[in-house]
Amino acid sequence: MENTKSIPLMEAFYTIQGEGFHSGRAAYFIRTAGCDVGCVWCDVKDSWDKDAHPEVEIQTIVEQVKASKTDFVVITGGEPTMYDLTALTKALKDAGMEIAIETSGAYPITGQIDWICLSPKKFKMPLAENYQKAHELKMIIFNRHDFKWSEELKDKVSDDCKLFLQTEWDQSEKMLPLIIDYVKDNSEWNISLQTHKYLNIP
Repeated sequence: MENTKSIPLMEAFYTIQGEGFHSGRAAYFIRTAGCDVGCVWCDVKDSWDKDAHPEVEIQTIVEQVKASKTDFVVITGGEPTMYDLTALTKALKDAGMEIAIETSGAYPITGQIDWICLSPKKFKMPLAENYQKAHELKMIIFNRHDFKWSEELKDKVSDDCKLFLQTEWDQSEKMLPLIIDYVKDNSEWNISLQTHKYLNIP
């Protein structure tokens, strides 16, 4: 597995990280294809079917990253931890990149990764081993019960893990005011906004 030379890729592009701890930072996104978590409100459902997207050579991806002039890469999906990321992350590290990953935590996290954003989904829960690895816990708030669920998962991550609540985009009008009030009453949490959507940044 460590000798993997390619990965199924939905898209790769240079943009601004729109949400979570690194919001506002220039980043090269590597969006792997393939996901079996199945969130009903997923905004990249086109990524689910890995067979609908090409296998791309790791070296090709790294050359594109280097051409962007960034030093920060976000690996996302789909669900990127479905794949062994050892070879990809080593090549990115050799190119001087800082690496973050966004994952549901449903699979083992492999490779050299500097920042792990754990965004659990009820449809396929994280592996127990991944909670303590998380640098950031980003909980998507779809309904009122998700606040309780967020507190339950907060107790599973490390004490220095950064905590974020983010409204599901289509529920923003209803849930964002509740999130604001919740964070004011529970200041260990922070608000994450999908600023790229407000700013119309891909």
